[in-house]
Amino acid sequence: MGNKLNQGWLYTDRINVKGAGQTVLDFYSQRYGHSDRQTWQERIERGQIQLNGQPINPHHPLQSGQILTYWRSPWAEPDVPLSLSVLYQDEDIWAIDKPAGLPVLPGGDFVYHTVLEQLKIQFSQESLFPLHRLGTGTSGLLLLGRSALGRRELSRQFRERRCRKIYRTLIGPCTLPEQFECHQAIGKSPYPQLGYIYAATPNGKQSHSYGKILARSADKTWLEVEITTGRPHQIRIHLASLGYPLLGDRLYGPGGVPFNHQTNARPSDSGYILHSYQLGFLHPRTQETITLTAPLPPDLRLKGDS
Repeated sequence: MGNKLNQGWLYTDRINVKGAGQTVLDFYSQRYGHSDRQTWQERIERGQIQLNGQPINPHHPLQSGQILTYWRSPWAEPDVPLSLSVLYQDEDIWAIDKPAGLPVLPGGDFVYHTVLEQLKIQFSQESLFPLHRLGTGTSGLLLLGRSALGRRELSRQFRERRCRKIYRTLIGPCTLPEQFECHQAIGKSPYPQLGYIYAATPNGKQSHSYGKILARSADKTWLEVEITTGRPHQIRIHLASLGYPLLGDRLYGPGGVPFNHQTNARPSDSGYILHSYQLGFLHPRTQETITLTAPLPPDLRLKGDS
């Protein structure tokens, strides 16, 4: 798509009990902090926001169950790699090699430049849906549901932690032992720009990662990390909590919390090297054990890697 404008996007919100009684302007100003109150008022007054299909006054009180829509005019999405290489396919599941920098789901300035929308564009004859998330800056193996059986059974396996998920990554020189594990809890932490982000917190959800050092040099350490839980940004947070942030990670510093001087960094920022390398699961139809592997990017290849 380059710098061309996309086709715009219609955002839809159903008002729940919490939103009832708020004005339209209050609802958007509080729910979507990426734009200030004045900007939201101008959009409402231009008719970009409608209630049940009709233009609405900014100060109109909302009721539970009502439908609000916001038409965002076409804009130029950031350039990111859009190629989706197919690694595996059958009647129930597909697996693709996601490039680093490509978000999985729409959000912020990314709608069409996402895995979900590119699947519809590049494989329009298929009905494919990502079964798990990879961070925007993370590359590698992403599993997709094709049939109703594939979606249902693989979603259950992810939910019940029956899938084996192995990643490769790079940190700086370290004194970690050849094999190590991390049980740092991960939860929501206040963050000025976004309201909150996920980080190392004492009262977060239990999280488990198991690491193995593959190689060391004077300035880098190559790691393989298996996660048995799937918390947001788990590997980035866990390695940072051990004192070794991923090389190039602008957000998570030692302790598994944001760098103090990087208040403008976001979880979706790229720059680090983290690769979804291998995924093991039971095939939803045959119950056969399947192990899929994604080719390693050049920076992660070691002698002996294919």
